[in-house]
Amino acid sequence: MLLVEDEKRLADLLRSGLTGEGFAVDVAHDGRDGLWMATENAYDVVILDVMLPRMNGYTVCARLREAENWTPILMLTAKDGVHDEAEALDTGADDFLSKPFSYVVLLARLRALIRRGGTARPVALTVGDLVVDPAGLRCRRGGTEIALTPKEFAVLHGLARRQGEVVSKSELLAQAWDFSYDGDPNIVEVYVSALRRKIDAPFGRSSLVTVRGAGYRLEA
Repeated sequence: MLLVEDEKRLADLLRSGLTGEGFAVDVAHDGRDGLWMATENAYDVVILDVMLPRMNGYTVCARLREAENWTPILMLTAKDGVHDEAEALDTGADDFLSKPFSYVVLLARLRALIRRGGTARPVALTVGDLVVDPAGLRCRRGGTEIALTPKEFAVLHGLARRQGEVVSKSELLAQAWDFSYDGDPNIVEVYVSALRRKIDAPFGRSSLVTVRGAGYRLEA
């Protein structure tokens, strides 16, 4: 397994205990090293702290899932609250424990994750407080559910997958329609306008930006 924990005393205690249970344990003390190790090696499970130097656990988890790395992830956080738990799950974690935690419970959850194994599955994407869930075809901003048509959702998903980047009309057509679509490419503008009315206007936001002559960008 891979343990990504910046508190060295806790990391040493966990590695010692888990090694005694028969696990082979690699340790990283910051997010970037953890991401590199998780990318370069095949692990049965990853224990990932949230509050890490250089790159936080949420970002590490999201990057792994974006790269289609489905190794089971158990997130550790010192925070305690439904929003932090929800963010852990929304970024692709399989389970979480709040510090301080029971070592017995940690072991039981690790064994359960290893038995389950890593399976490919869609992951909810977060752009600020906007959550795009491809598994359930659902969208929400904050705690408010937003009703979208399937085509609106497909366009939004194409933008959310590349949040902060400019996505061209042709790329959105390929994402939401298909490569053989030969209709008017300006249909994308119609759906972008509809999305603005639903995900931005009611919340006083301007997250869906037109980049003139290039395409569109979804930003937090």
